Amino acid sequence: MRYLTAGESHGPQLTTIIEGVPAGLYIEQDDINYELARRQKGHGRGRRMQIEKDQAKVLSGVRHGKTLGSPITLVVENNDWKHWTKVMGAEPITEEEESEMKRQISRPRPGHADLNGAIKYGHRDMRNVLERSSARETTVRVAAGAVAKQILAHLGIKVAGHVLEIGGVKAADTAYESIEDLQKVTEQSPVRCYDSEAGQKMMDAIDEAKKNGDSIGGIVEVIVEGMPVGVGSYVHYDRKLDSKLAGAVLSINAFKGVEFGIGFEAASKNGSEVHDEIIWDEEKGYTRKTNRLGGLEGGMSTGMPIVVRGVMKPIPTLYKPLQSVDIETKEPFSASIERSDSCAVPAASVVAEAVVAWEIANAVVEQFGLDQIDRIKENVEKMHQLQREF
Repeated sequence: MRYLTAGESHGPQLTTIIEGVPAGLYIEQDDINYELARRQKGHGRGRRMQIEKDQAKVLSGVRHGKTLGSPITLVVENNDWKHWTKVMGAEPITEEEESEMKRQISRPRPGHADLNGAIKYGHRDMRNVLERSSARETTVRVAAGAVAKQILAHLGIKVAGHVLEIGGVKAADTAYESIEDLQKVTEQSPVRCYDSEAGQKMMDAIDEAKKNGDSIGGIVEVIVEGMPVGVGSYVHYDRKLDSKLAGAVLSINAFKGVEFGIGFEAASKNGSEVHDEIIWDEEKGYTRKTNRLGGLEGGMSTGMPIVVRGVMKPIPTLYKPLQSVDIETKEPFSASIERSDSCAVPAASVVAEAVVAWEIANAVVEQFGLDQIDRIKENVEKMHQLQREF
């Protein structure tokens, strides 16, 4: 499977075209919109989320609620477009009209794509860069991930994301009862944190950063349960599942690091404290005593829950802007301010869920795939049976 996205932050709409979704899958449009609403929530979100009410329209690839096997087109309209029609319109404008708009950006913001993108594509107005590099694009990535989650749900695979840390405030290592319990509790938290005490401290830290015109980042975790053994491959670098997942997480705006299981902690431990001992019983077949490697060995799923974490840097758009240089005058200035969040970590956990779900669904469809969802399900069930009987 694959998908492409198109659209600018203040353009008329965001679009994704998804190819390779098996035929016969029931697509619930309300589930897609539910995921989009989750992305818009979270303590620390800015005014843009008060303007937009993201709703996806399914324009192709689905008939009477079921996928056809042909490309699926999803569109999310930007409500804010009505204020930007002249600035962001596709039609040519005169030099006089351009000067009247006074929206040209010549001061790159540190930490953004502004300067690098302007140099790369030859843009003197860096709005041409920031409109596409904006995290607004993750809206339709979440929509694509929502389709992937519906594939996985049909195959008995569950995906959940939550927040572990914001601004140095860490959630306690509280064991959740089930993935459903984790989802239920974190959906009620404004910062998507299972630990309510830590969640309140995270909100306090976000409020403090906002008051100071600053921003803070954090760490999110995504868990995948119900995976069959052997998804991915050890035979080539570009078929390793952990490599694909790492690339997906790092592709999210402002993400700067990724780990699986105990991750970087493994560097300070002995091998006996890192690797997961193998056990077997009649009901489950082969499994592990622990899950320190996060459900992945040799580039493949082990059947244990996949656990992947990503670190998000503080959003670089600040209300007390850092110094920059005007590309026209070469004089130092305070960087331009675009409407922004003081913390988007809770929303980023939803985006992380989406990109992880996509990569998992893609790998499962590729490995067990035919063109019909029910035949894929049969093959996945056969692999679960093989795990028990091997």
